[in-house]
Amino acid sequence: MRTLDLATLKAPEGARKRNKRVGCGEGSGHGKTSCRGGKGQTARTGGGVRPGFEGGQMPFYRRIPKLGFRSQGKVLGTTSWAVVNLSVLETFDAGSVVDVAALKTKGYVADVRHHQGVKVLGTGEFTKKLTVKVHAISASARQKIEAAGGVVELLS
Repeated sequence: MRTLDLATLKAPEGARKRNKRVGCGEGSGHGKTSCRGGKGQTARTGGGVRPGFEGGQMPFYRRIPKLGFRSQGKVLGTTSWAVVNLSVLETFDAGSVVDVAALKTKGYVADVRHHQGVKVLGTGEFTKKLTVKVHAISASARQKIEAAGGVVELLS
């Protein structure tokens, strides 16, 4: 049995390809212009044209019409909220007032400036009596808060 080590390793058949030897005379088939065609910009070392260049003709990417519009990171007509779930509100003490400042202090809301405001969603259980002052609230969240005896105030 042959051991497999660096001295006995051999590449499989067809894995190693010989370099194209250019400039070795006309008889080689790679002589004279060394596979670079005629003269000009593309025959020179470091020469060539950029991708999409069409010889001075108006290039395709400039001929076709530009369609659509993309706002910077935000789709027009949509509202972006800093979202808080009911399970987060459960961490506050019963009878306390939960507003944007209180959520910021506990680290649940980072920065409201990049959003329309704070919105409470109804994910999670809710049992405490709280006064919640936010910009928006889902119907299920409002129902759970009011069922627990809490109050919801919407900020403008």
